Parts: sequence; C-alpha cells; structure tokens
Amino acid sequence: MKKLPMTKPYKIAANKIEHETIVNRSRFICYLSPCVSIEEAKAQVKQCQLEHPQASHHCYAFLTKAADNSLGYGYSDDGEPSGTAGKPMLALLQGGGIGQVCAIVVRYFGGTKLGTGGLQRAYGDSVRQALVFLQSKTKIAMATKTLACQYSQVDDVLHIISQVGGQVVEQEYLQHVQFKLLLPQAKLVLIEQKLQTLSAGKLSLIAYDDL
Repeated sequence: MKKLPMTKPYKIAANKIEHETIVNRSRFICYLSPCVSIEEAKAQVKQCQLEHPQASHHCYAFLTKAADNSLGYGYSDDGEPSGTAGKPMLALLQGGGIGQVCAIVVRYFGGTKLGTGGLQRAYGDSVRQALVFLQSKTKIAMATKTLACQYSQVDDVLHIISQVGGQVVEQEYLQHVQFKLLLPQAKLVLIEQKLQTLSAGKLSLIAYDDL
C-alpha cells in the first residue's frame, strides 16, 4: 500500500549554521544543515568526524520530514550518558518548527564533568542558540501526473499549469501531446476542474504511478 504524501506545506532548513558555545571549558560546536534523508544525515555526521577527529563526542539529531511529523527522525548520544545529548537536541529541532534539518554537536571535553542535567542543558542550549540563525523556506507537497491533450489545447493547458505553480517535467509530441507534470498536491482538484471546463470533460490527469 502506497503512503499518501503530506498535502500541507511546511518549513524546511534553507542554510547552514556553525555556532560554538563553551560550558565549563568544554567546547560545544553545533552544525545545522539541510537534510532530506537518513543517508544524508549519516554522511554529514561522518564528514564532521573527519573534520574533528580529536573531539570527545559527535552527537546528532535529524528530521528528514516536517518538524511535526512522527516519522523520519533519528538521534545519537555518541558515548555520552543515555538521553543527555541526542534526545534534547531532537526535542529542540521538533520544537523549532523547521523540518529537513540535521544538527550535529561536536564536544571537546574541557576536563570538568557536567553531570546528566548539565549535559542536557549544554547540548540543548547549543542547538537552541544555533537555531536562531537558521533560515527556512516553505516546501509544498507535489504530485507527479501525466496528461495527454490535443495540439490545439497546449497553450491553455500550459496556462493552467503556470497559474497553479506547476512544472512541466517532460513533454512528448506524438499523435497527442503527452505531458509529465509536477503539480501542487493541494491544488489537484482545482486543476482537474479547470481541465474539465477547458475540454468539456475530456481531459483528465493520470497518476504517474498508474502508467
């Protein structure tokens, strides 16, 4: 059974941030970056480990979907006491309201133990302060559809697609004109209505997966 995509637009990370805090001589360097998959998050962590080979810990948390989506997230304490790094970092990301973001906090131990409460505050504050500088953009859920129309209807079809912020991915000129389209999920009903009006009920979108 196919998962239905989210139809509600949501905010995603749009820039990269590096922000350092110092707590009892321990350095906490937070990196925030856009992230769309678990594989990408892990690649970012690996890169961070290469850049900071002498660091005591490379803790992380990431969201690959909307901030309020209960799927597509992960975190790691990377050797810190359980629950003191990854979880508070994840909670900050989820509370920040910006999805598709990875947070990595690199810690250089300064010689003074912070205790579990101190660690939770330090890792949480590191992410909280970095989030102030994170910019976002709006992601709109898109659906891939195909449409076949007469040559005489092409200009009108393109006008409808342009009106709703859709994109033509491919077009093929055969007996009919065949379009592969990327269309805003939330406007599919409106697009169908416009196409039906244009063609007296003859034009209809077909799901790309149904081909």
